[in-house]
Amino acid sequence: MPEPDPDALFDVAVSKPAPAPAKGKQVAATVLPVAKVWVDAPLAHLDRTFDYLVPDKLDADVVPGCRVRVRFNRQLTDGFVAERVAESDFDANRLLFLDKVVSPEPVLCPEVAGLCRAVADRYGGTMIDVLRLAVPPRHARVEAEEAREPAAAPATPDLEGWARYPRGAAFLEALKTGRQAHAVWQALPGEDWPKRLAEVAAAAASSGRGAVIVVPDHRDVTRVNAACVALAGEDAVVALSADLGPAKRYRGWLTVRRGVARIVVGTRATAYAPVADPGVLIVWDDGDDQHSDPRSPYPHVRDVLIQRATRTGAAMVVAGFARTAEAQLLVDTGWAPEIVATRTEVRAAAPRVTAIGEHDSQLARDPAARTARVPSVAFDAARAALTAGHPVLVQVPRRGYVPALTCQDCRAPARCRRCAGPLGIPPAGSEARPPACRWCAATEANFRCQNCGSRRLRAAVIGAKRTAEELGRAFTGFPVRTSGAQEVLATVDAKPALVVATPGAEPVAEAGYGAALLLDGWALLGRADLRATEEALRRWMTAAALVRPADQGGRVVVLADSSIQPVQALVRWDPAWHASIELASRTELGFPPAVRMASADGSPSAIARLLEDLPLPPTGEILGPVPLGDPDAPDARERVLIRVARPHGRELAAVLAKAQAVRTARKDPDPLRVQLDPLDLI
Repeated sequence: MPEPDPDALFDVAVSKPAPAPAKGKQVAATVLPVAKVWVDAPLAHLDRTFDYLVPDKLDADVVPGCRVRVRFNRQLTDGFVAERVAESDFDANRLLFLDKVVSPEPVLCPEVAGLCRAVADRYGGTMIDVLRLAVPPRHARVEAEEAREPAAAPATPDLEGWARYPRGAAFLEALKTGRQAHAVWQALPGEDWPKRLAEVAAAAASSGRGAVIVVPDHRDVTRVNAACVALAGEDAVVALSADLGPAKRYRGWLTVRRGVARIVVGTRATAYAPVADPGVLIVWDDGDDQHSDPRSPYPHVRDVLIQRATRTGAAMVVAGFARTAEAQLLVDTGWAPEIVATRTEVRAAAPRVTAIGEHDSQLARDPAARTARVPSVAFDAARAALTAGHPVLVQVPRRGYVPALTCQDCRAPARCRRCAGPLGIPPAGSEARPPACRWCAATEANFRCQNCGSRRLRAAVIGAKRTAEELGRAFTGFPVRTSGAQEVLATVDAKPALVVATPGAEPVAEAGYGAALLLDGWALLGRADLRATEEALRRWMTAAALVRPADQGGRVVVLADSSIQPVQALVRWDPAWHASIELASRTELGFPPAVRMASADGSPSAIARLLEDLPLPPTGEILGPVPLGDPDAPDARERVLIRVARPHGRELAAVLAKAQAVRTARKDPDPLRVQLDPLDLI
């Protein structure tokens, strides 16, 4: 019998079909069968990707960035696919399969994913918390809609409006040529800032790159969006804000993600908008507290955009009428040169600003000017503007500020001799005690003002009531309109009227206000807040910028002493000078942004355990803890502040994130909120 051919036997062996899998058993994809998934698990010790097998039937739909459902801790949980790999570092036989692809739409692009990771690391948070801020909830019906064709690049805009700023033309030329250029722009009073920002965005879009503009609220979104549409066309611009509703917002977000629009305008979540090839990133009025997210890990828009500009090579613009100490730090370090107008242009555009006690003749005519809520100089300015047929803006601080202590004689904020923190009234429910520091809890039984030497203290004044009714009785015959929490007006006509508004709710007058009365200045300046003077100047300048120039009769009366620095900065319209002084003062005292600072709020036991397990960086310093509210209450809470030098900021964020991971892993029952670079340090 002839011997069998070995090659024939081999052919038979390899051609034999593989055994079919058992019925109902899933088979992994043959190419890149492992998916790394960001699972929606907010616990700090779970801040990493988890490996899952990709079923063969879902192979085509599982793409990086898509939404999936996975089995996690015996429950179905949402997640995002970070990437697909060939092998897992874990035992492949123990990996679970993906349960479902919610949508094959790649909503998490690699650039935004990297940004979210960087933001989480900077603020000591978790990736999934940042992803919740960056990616909006899915709307299935909107996702099924047909995508439009990408909008054409707009024409290069006319940049004549930037001629008043010496460095404006050079900056925009860099944008048009695709070079990275950062700037801190100081807008002139009365400037049509929405149009200027639209010109910057259109200049970047004309070169084929994208633009992101982040503003504080929906009224600003409406103004900037209209200006951008006028220059680039409706198809090239998308507006994103919470008031749009889930369907419209998701539709606009998908329009950006699919590359249809090049320019996106919106509120703080827009900082993560998935614009393709971003060329310029803009934040307007970065001192507004609306730019700080109230959800963990509490990122600030300015810092998010700085991170994004650094990672993508995009240009960055920090713009506003006023200037924060953080923006001044960018200028001083050379990271972002300033774009400011000449003093001649400033004097031509600014209204005339009058403060209390700026000259002796004012006090001679009205001896009670320093103590009256509306002195005669304010009445005269309002009456002249109304008679000339122009509206008058009256800015009144919001109610509810935490009572702080100031010097009785000079009204300078009372500071702690140990850490320079603000002195406050002892917590309610405790017996009579001396004033105590709100940062380090040290008592101050022998206060002495560092400004004038006085030993007397007083409580700062809180905003008065019934302002609109009082002014209505004083100026009979003229209508009084209000703009605030209940109803915020976007615009008012040019007819003579009194417009009473809280800070941030000032409507825009068609031809500018004839006068502005900035009442209760001490209520803003006397706040127990590190940023009290900076915030007061920002709010004053925002209101004063709506007033007509001085050569057209525009006047601003600020009810605060003319000798203090923020008032001097307002009179001269020089926010850069005030920001440089503020930054120098904070650097000397060791306050942000000269240092990185973190706050931790929780029960006394939770604070104690945190500090026990916390290895501080070399420059680390602990202030406190200090009680929040009644220390004898059953649910008493404390706050501790931790500050380090800026070079050790990343290290501080890392050790705080690790401490949070240890807490969640051991299932610590006491809640603890950790926040880096908080706006409110009280």
